[in-house]
Amino acid sequence: MSRLRIGTRGSALALAQTRLVADRLEIGQHGDADIVTLTTSGDHNEHAGDKSRWVDTIEDALLAGEIDLAVHSAKDLPGELAAGLTLLGAPPRAGVEDVLCFAADPAAGSDRGANEYLRGTGGEDGGEGASSGLDGLAEGARVGTSSIRRAAQLRAARADLDVVTVGGNVDTRLRLLAEGRLDAIVLARAGLQRLGREREIGAVLDPARFVPAPGQGALALEARAGDARVAEAVAAILDVDTSACLQAERALASALDANCHTPLGAHATPAGCGCFGLRAWVGLPDGSAWIVDELLGGFYDPTELGARMAERMSAAGARELLTKAERHAP
Repeated sequence: MSRLRIGTRGSALALAQTRLVADRLEIGQHGDADIVTLTTSGDHNEHAGDKSRWVDTIEDALLAGEIDLAVHSAKDLPGELAAGLTLLGAPPRAGVEDVLCFAADPAAGSDRGANEYLRGTGGEDGGEGASSGLDGLAEGARVGTSSIRRAAQLRAARADLDVVTVGGNVDTRLRLLAEGRLDAIVLARAGLQRLGREREIGAVLDPARFVPAPGQGALALEARAGDARVAEAVAAILDVDTSACLQAERALASALDANCHTPLGAHATPAGCGCFGLRAWVGLPDGSAWIVDELLGGFYDPTELGARMAERMSAAGARELLTKAERHAP
């Protein structure tokens, strides 16, 4: 088999994710791979446009035959792919949760005071103690995030927090934290795992309460429709559970017409006996109102499960909330 050309963005996280895919292919002897770095519209201006800004140049390269496979963070992949392209599936998922990173560790003797921060255990807490790290922040603490969903969930949990928008890559955000400009930031656990920086995690937020973005923690592998050579090579590294869960989450987002300006969380998990559960959350950016629901469905029809969840959420007023949220998006 000729070498596979895998396209990706040039950020440290995107390259780490693509190397994971390339290594899986090569270790399994499913094809040697060359990584092709591409610059997307989102790399030029991360705040302009919709999700397509993170994949536009990469999809163009696929259609032009300049690359054979694209690796995306699944949560950045638009609901509608470019004509002529297909989503092959996803490898095993990394940690799906959001995490808090703190500006200081009391054990390190910060001059902020030992009572100002509470380090989490790093485990998946539940119930009222689900956000123990968040509860330990001082009143009015500045918490940074680039996600409107995370901002909405933070405000819903702690209305007193000063939630501020921060952009840039993981290193940039952690540097703002180290410089003392913020008291905490919220990041995806998966990104820190793939960058080998899990030591930065102060507390893991319970995904039942802080429902992650659709596709969070998963990698989406995209190729030209009908390219049997690539589909055969990639099939060996796909994870059936992850791919099905991703399909359900994307179906829900698509049915609700969600985009990067709508606070939507969707998290599907295998539930055994050929079934899996889907949990969804929608809310207003100011945290004043939200809807959460959970549904169990058949494993072999994840798209239908996502559509059914969208119907239930819509009946409860989710579309009105999302429309209002988008009107007030920055």
